[in-house]
This record gives sequence, C-alpha cells and structure tokens, in this order.
Amino acid sequence: MKWGLFGGTFDPIHIGHLRCAEEVMEMFDLNRIIFVPASRPPHKINAAITAFYHREQMIRLAIEGNPAFSFSDVENRRAGTSYSVETVEYLLDKYRLENLELFFILGQDAFHAIRTWKDWERLLTMCNFTVMTRPGYENKGLDAILTPEFASRFTYDEATRGFRGPAGQSIFFREVTFLDIASSTIRRRAGEGKTITYLVPDAVRHYIVKNSLYREP
Repeated sequence: MKWGLFGGTFDPIHIGHLRCAEEVMEMFDLNRIIFVPASRPPHKINAAITAFYHREQMIRLAIEGNPAFSFSDVENRRAGTSYSVETVEYLLDKYRLENLELFFILGQDAFHAIRTWKDWERLLTMCNFTVMTRPGYENKGLDAILTPEFASRFTYDEATRGFRGPAGQSIFFREVTFLDIASSTIRRRAGEGKTITYLVPDAVRHYIVKNSLYREP
C-alpha cells in the first residue's frame, strides 16, 4: 500500500489543498491520501484556532465523494501537542503487517523549517517526504535546508528524481499547480462578510456560513 499523509491546520480546508493532494496522488500512484488535521500545532500554540470538531466536519465535507481521500483524527485522540513524528510512528506500527509505504506531504515553506520539528532527523528516515513546490522553485539540494552532516546521508537518484536516505526512504521535490489561496485570507474574508465562493468547496462554504465561523462575536 502507498498512502499519502497530508497534515496541517486546515482552518479551513480549501481548493488549493484538494488540488495539491490530487496531483501528488497521481504523481506517485498512491492508493490513498489521508488528511490529518493537527489538534494542537506546536508552531501555533498561542494562535486562535477553530475547534477541531469544525475543522473535521469541513474536511469530511470537502473530501466527500472522493473514495481515495480519507480523514484521520489521530492527532485529536492524543493528549498534548500534535507532533508529526508520533503520527507517522503510530500509522507505521498500526499497519506494519500490510507493507505500508508512507509519503508525507508538505509545502516547501514547511519543509524549509523542518529542523524546528520534533525529532526531525528520525522523522525523515521513517517515511518518504513529498515537498510541493511552486513554479520556478530552484532546487539547490538539501545542504541549505538540513544540517550538512545529515544532508550528506542522502544521495540523489536520477531514476526517481529523489534524494534517497540511509533507511531507503526518499525526499522528493515536485512542482504542483500553485493556487495562491491562504486559509488566513479565507478567514479574513468570511469575517468581513465577503464572498469565499470558489476558494473552498461549496459544502464547506455553506458550513462556514451556517455555523458563523470566522465572524467576530
């Protein structure tokens, strides 16, 4: 099995998230994409984040009808801060008898900050990483992102166009259709009573309006 793991705050999930997931799934011939919203993101401890329940419902509405997209509340079921290394460890352990190959999906900005993540070195050897890049992104290798010593453990493989690591997993940089949509922009527009049509799926837009999400009290 080849699964993509797409984490994030998803506050709210939008068309850009869905399109990127679809393209990555096609690129790597994945069987499934799992959307995993963070319950308590370590980089947003002091930020106001919409309740997990609402973010979950919006994801479920957004992926409804796509049998290859699924949802996991694994990070909400764990107490404390949400760490990706623990989520990956959990999934690999749970499906260890089913020959699961994981592809961790994230944007280039998040990957450039990977050294701030908990146990980032171990995480990069546990599963494949697919870094979604914008058009025109110049891949200068891993030295400028990882520590030189750790980056030296990865070797570029021409056949797969990926950097193969010491445990056999790879880091891939792949250009995806760049839809310049930010969840923060959607929240701001919704809060101002402006239209968010075509930024989020219609079902998500209706949910936001019905539940008065992002509106000032």
